[in-house]
Amino acid sequence: MKILAIECTHQLACVTVKNGSRLFERVNEEWQKTAEAIVPLVMQAMTDAGLRPAELDCVAVSSGPGSFTALRIGMSAAKGIAFGADRPLVSVPTLLAMALSASDHSGSSHIVPVIQSRPGEYYYSIYRRAGGEGMLEELESSRCQSVELAGRLEKLAGEFVIVGRSIAELAGHDAALAPFCIEASFFTAASLLPYAEKTLSEGVDVMLAEAVPDYRQQFVPGQQKQ
Repeated sequence: MKILAIECTHQLACVTVKNGSRLFERVNEEWQKTAEAIVPLVMQAMTDAGLRPAELDCVAVSSGPGSFTALRIGMSAAKGIAFGADRPLVSVPTLLAMALSASDHSGSSHIVPVIQSRPGEYYYSIYRRAGGEGMLEELESSRCQSVELAGRLEKLAGEFVIVGRSIAELAGHDAALAPFCIEASFFTAASLLPYAEKTLSEGVDVMLAEAVPDYRQQFVPGQQKQ
């Protein structure tokens, strides 16, 4: 398949282009400059892959939760490219994509991906391995203070792993969680590809207009942007 994937929900902007069996990735770690960087990243990755937008099978975009501003930037860029090239747009839940990518890095029965919402506050989901290879069942998805997370996970009896970017900050809030935390350095735009490929292979009717960011909280003017 030929897929353009865009992930810029938090902490970095990343673009991956899949052309058959080859992946071409571009990353911008100056996250505050996502608006200026995202289109050049796409152009560079597409050039590296030797593809034009019209040759893509689809565009995949990480839908959140995450930064309010970055979600709008990523979704707008993806929609513009998909609309202009008349290609399907696959909206990929960020926490699920992170959990799926973590499956290859941990054998734990439960995977808990986290994304910072505000200082000291995190979005999280709890996934349980289920059924066939790579299958995950969502048990819970919510938002809480970092000091509350350990209590939310008590029912898992230590059979879990927490995965996220800059995970040391979360581990620092509760030393009891530190042994269960792994850094999601492996989570990039390429992590969106399995979900996008599965969606296309199942013949799901992907409607461009239905793709919307998963904000999960109301934007309040004047508050510090995350």
